[in-house]
Amino acid sequence: MTFDQAGQPDLSVVIPVYNGERILAATMARLSGYLTSGTSEIIIVENGSSDKTLEVALKHAVDTPNVTFQVLQSQKGMGNAYRRGIEASSGRRVLLTADDLPFGTDDLDEDKKLASKPHVVIGSKAHKESITERSAIRGITTFGFKTLRQVILGSKIGDSQGTLIVDGEWLRSMVDRFDDPGFLFSTQVVYAAEKQGFKIVEVPVTLAPDDEPGETTIRTADVVKMFKGLVAMRRRRREFAAAPSAGTRAS
Repeated sequence: MTFDQAGQPDLSVVIPVYNGERILAATMARLSGYLTSGTSEIIIVENGSSDKTLEVALKHAVDTPNVTFQVLQSQKGMGNAYRRGIEASSGRRVLLTADDLPFGTDDLDEDKKLASKPHVVIGSKAHKESITERSAIRGITTFGFKTLRQVILGSKIGDSQGTLIVDGEWLRSMVDRFDDPGFLFSTQVVYAAEKQGFKIVEVPVTLAPDDEPGETTIRTADVVKMFKGLVAMRRRRREFAAAPSAGTRAS
């Protein structure tokens, strides 16, 4: 699907979806209704769902004068889905978000307020003006992960797990280095931007209430994966710090 008018989209929105048939249609409609100026593409990446996510995505992928849709598939895993979507993207900037739009459009609203566009904008739960009501367990886990990032990676970013709005050319040029199949993918993106000295701005957001507030998706095994993943990233710090070569794919 392409725009009638020639030219590069202003924004690509990449949304990984796993078993999201219940919420996906509303998410697609909300974004399409929001993106009414400029040109944007919304890239839905179904990854290993066992429900009717793919059918819902295809049914509701209706282009508008300002928005086109792509519906893709990848192997299971948030990182795998992000990578597939980034590779297919062509926007000047790329938003990496989630299928439930955890911050609504707060990240995009705050981005509009920035006079100049930094290399990376993070919809950050760690921002002092953010409103994030989550369970005590999730709060402890978030604090623990931030501490691990600071100690292991030397990161100064408050929240590397928020939504990201990233320079599209750079992101596509670097995508082969971002190889985590799961939730550490966005941390790899942020770490590379930090190591290469780019400006990163965290903006305030309001976190939507959990659909199942009594549960947490973080398990002990996930914490172990976090630690091992961060150690692996530190070992690759020179790779992440190196600028992409001129011959690397970019739009």
